[in-house]
This record gives sequence, structure tokens and C-alpha cells, in this order.
Amino acid sequence: MLATGLALADTPQSFLADYAQQAGAPGNATRGQQFFTSRHGGQWSCASCHGQQPTQDGRHASTGKVIAPLAPAANPQRFTDSRKVEKWFRRNCGDVLDRECSAQEKADVLAWLNALR
Repeated sequence: MLATGLALADTPQSFLADYAQQAGAPGNATRGQQFFTSRHGGQWSCASCHGQQPTQDGRHASTGKVIAPLAPAANPQRFTDSRKVEKWFRRNCGDVLDRECSAQEKADVLAWLNALR
């Protein structure tokens, strides 16, 4: 469910602030990196498609399709459209976790992605 502020988010930093507010705690970049690279008991991790270095192109694990860099520093279009952000978090968290990501997990991943240069 979207928070009222989330619908207005249009920058990676505003998404991070909204998710942290929903979680009641700031995003943690160290936890975000661990979350991104871990398989969580399943076949895939976020890094399976987005790569260990999300400042570079990734490649979809099953289709081989090239995926533009996920880190906002390498791809300024990332995390600028609330519909796309929620769609892809929902879909990718389902693939990786078999459930939706929590606001804290989203905040942690965004804290890490926003820190990458």
C-alpha cells in the first residue's frame, strides 16, 4: 500500500525518505548491500539480474535481456517514477523473496544504491 507521500516522490532521495518514514527507521546501506546480494533461500538475488555492481548494465538471469544500471548515479532515470518503482519492487521482490519487500528493505537497498558512485 502506498503512503500519501510516496505518490509524490520523484527522486531517489525522496523515495528513500518515504520508505524510511514508513519503516520508522533510516535506510542502512550496509544492510542494503547484503540484502541486494543475498539469495534469501531462493534461486535469485537482486544481483542475479542487476549485477554485483549496479552502476553497470545487468542481464536478466533467464532471458539474457540487458538491464540498464540500477544505481541512480549511473542511470539518472532510476527511481523517478512512482508507478515504475512500485511495479518493479513488487515484481522483483516476488521473484527474490516470494513476497513483497518491506519498507525497511526498500529503504536499505535505496540507501546503498544512492551511495554508489
